[in-house]
Amino acid sequence: MADALAHLVVDGNEVLQFKLVREPEDIEDDDTTFGPEMCHQVFGENENIFGYTDLKIKLYYSEASLQTYLGISYSDKIDPKTSGGLKPDDVEGALRKVLAPGYVTNIDEFVSMLKKDKQFKPHGVLVQSFSTVNREGGESQEFEVYYCETSTPGFQAYHERLQTFLLWYVDAASFIDVDDDRWTFFTVFEKYRSSTGGTRYAVAAYATVYRYYAYPRHLRPRISQVLTLPPYRKMGICANLLQAIYSHFILHSEVVDITVEDPSDDFQRIRDYVDAKLCETLSAFHPAKLTQRFTAEMASQAQNKLKINKKQARRVYEILRLKNTNLSDKSAYLQYRLDVKNRLNAPYQKKKLEMKKLQKVLKPDEYAAAITTTGMSETQARLSTQYLALEDDYRRVVHRMQIE
Repeated sequence: MADALAHLVVDGNEVLQFKLVREPEDIEDDDTTFGPEMCHQVFGENENIFGYTDLKIKLYYSEASLQTYLGISYSDKIDPKTSGGLKPDDVEGALRKVLAPGYVTNIDEFVSMLKKDKQFKPHGVLVQSFSTVNREGGESQEFEVYYCETSTPGFQAYHERLQTFLLWYVDAASFIDVDDDRWTFFTVFEKYRSSTGGTRYAVAAYATVYRYYAYPRHLRPRISQVLTLPPYRKMGICANLLQAIYSHFILHSEVVDITVEDPSDDFQRIRDYVDAKLCETLSAFHPAKLTQRFTAEMASQAQNKLKINKKQARRVYEILRLKNTNLSDKSAYLQYRLDVKNRLNAPYQKKKLEMKKLQKVLKPDEYAAAITTTGMSETQARLSTQYLALEDDYRRVVHRMQIE
């Protein structure tokens, strides 16, 4: 029975089609289509959809105001009357739970809604402008970053539509409580001239930042979720967005430092790049001082001038030291590796001291079991692997710094 129904099971990632629609002709243009990176947060852990033949799910958004069209098509679906009661998955029901109210299922109605984008103006306050080169076409594109709070007129309804993208591109994403006024938002828009000469906008990226309280009367903003939409990736937009967040909060004396909530590997590399470029301008990170190991002055300047916390400042120090180390000089390169490994080894050393204390009170067989359970016997191998992965990440950041 299972084999007979296998053709009715499809990977949700393969049948989902997204578009950011600028003009009606984009709807028939395959080049404007992009797909999700995941769908388990909507269709379940195995990401499968059951019960349809030739299933296609179209989620189209107008590029600025994010008016939404949902189209579901198929050539056939399983009939409970002839399949022993088996029912097809409720695709629209699953999507209805996550899409913002007001989406349409009629494509002509969606096309008529595109006109709203001509009058669209970004919500909030303009905090930064920048330009970047499209790597495919080589053309310069203009972007603007806008700052919003939960009280910004009209933004909550807009954010309801914008945040739906998180489910397809950010693992463990969650919709935020917009009733909590500690949330702030940074949205990036492409700004361009339409064929008729008017100014138009297209959403490209956004970030949410939560302003945590820090004793006694301070704030510690935490960057929570960051997303660059697929058509705008590999253009340096995320780095500029991060810079805009820093620039905004650096001006506030009550801000202690800025943290990031569970950064992905890709975002951490962007963060490392931005922070390293910034710290490179500080006197404490002058190349002549980098061989003196990480200092309190480095931590202090990074925090006071750039709102970079101590843990991240240490990473930046290691990146800049690698950038300024002559790797052909075996002695200098060895000293660099030892310095980084000593930091990585610190938690293991602490654990080792704890195990020595346990050795005094445990029986030999109990101590041997504890060593195995805690993985202490594998420390050296783990440390070497951890270091090599870290240096590889650092080299990628250094390379980007050298070419941009």
